[in-house]
Amino acid sequence: MLRTATLRARRHLGSLALGSACLLAGCDSLLKADDPDIITSANSAAGAVALKNGIIDRFNAVTAGIQGSDGIFEFGGLLADEWASGDTFEQRNTTDARTTNVTNSFLATPFRLMQQIRTEGATAVAALRTYSPTPASNIALMFNLTAFAENQMGETYCNGIPFSDPIPGGDITFGDPVPVDSAFGRALAHADSAVANNGGTDATRMGQFAAMIKGRALLNRGQFAAAAAAVAAVPITFTYSSTYSLNSRDNQNWALNVSSKRYILPNAEGGNGMNWRTAADPRVTASTTPTVAFDGSSQHFFTSNWAVRTDPVIVSSGIEARLIEAEAALQANDFVNFIVKLNVARATKAGLAPLTDPGTTASRVDLLFRERAFWLFGTGHRLGDLRRMIRQYGRGAETVFPTGAWFKGGSYGPDVNLPISIDELNNPNIPQNSTTTSQSTCINRNA
Repeated sequence: MLRTATLRARRHLGSLALGSACLLAGCDSLLKADDPDIITSANSAAGAVALKNGIIDRFNAVTAGIQGSDGIFEFGGLLADEWASGDTFEQRNTTDARTTNVTNSFLATPFRLMQQIRTEGATAVAALRTYSPTPASNIALMFNLTAFAENQMGETYCNGIPFSDPIPGGDITFGDPVPVDSAFGRALAHADSAVANNGGTDATRMGQFAAMIKGRALLNRGQFAAAAAAVAAVPITFTYSSTYSLNSRDNQNWALNVSSKRYILPNAEGGNGMNWRTAADPRVTASTTPTVAFDGSSQHFFTSNWAVRTDPVIVSSGIEARLIEAEAALQANDFVNFIVKLNVARATKAGLAPLTDPGTTASRVDLLFRERAFWLFGTGHRLGDLRRMIRQYGRGAETVFPTGAWFKGGSYGPDVNLPISIDELNNPNIPQNSTTTSQSTCINRNA
């Protein structure tokens, strides 16, 4: 029983459950792999760098590069209004319809990867400090990716996120489920650690990345002035991207929407969604002639924002910094600077005319989140923004999420976030209610 518990604990932290016993008679022991997917010896500079590179790969995967189940950018956008399901898979259809069950098998992998970034990132930091301390920007990067993952978990999942930690001997300390605000607090602390442990050839960019993560987490906490102050020095030219290549993994925004036609670029989905296709906005380029989606019946439209499988996905940018500053100005009733900051961003993109103040509180909020939607499309921001519209701006869930009749039949459900996967029930601190509802692994499903 102890061995079983330990193995399940390791799976909880993200180790692949590939098994250690050979089930076929006559298996050659040379074919066995001890601790597959894990670097077991990092007591050298090369080992420390390999750990760092593994964290980067997990980050590239979980954002928009998971094959077989979806990256958090795709799955979160599917629950929001960025994508509609053109698939036959129940996992995507129920998420698009806002009725995600804890048994949905696509929930586990991205959650596990983000936890791996956090726990294995700590191991990488220790190894880099000991065996490869320069450039220090590598250590800062590990803290930044940890902070990014924690903030993304807070934006994506329900209240009740567990943060467990490994202990010597292969077991773990199971974390208590915490509200999303605690995830944002963890992200802030790790972004500060990135700044405190920075230096070397990439120090400037790592400092800007840390500032952007901090600004985003503060925005999620409703600390608007502090968020603007955090990002004030980030230039509009700054970007940090997840990257893809022919030798590793594909950009799944491209693969699922353009290539396999499993994801559809919608238009005003459920009445409340953005008019991605008819807006003719150069920030989200859209096809105008439909084809047939993977399911064989739905009309399929695509965006050419990502033209090939190796295109990077921007996850943080100076454009976002200006949007954060604009929101802080709006909150301070500084409507002149609110429009100025939005127009500073718009001036970087051909085909965007300057904005003018729409004149009312509600219309200014609408304008802000519309600008954020088009600038940040497909980059993991939209679900968090819809939740903030409920939490910070008093909007009703059914006024911001797709609602009414779902286009494949039935009606949209009530989900405003993703539940914690049933796989996490090996943690005894997770609510052990039912395994058949979308509520069971969460403290609550509030925004």
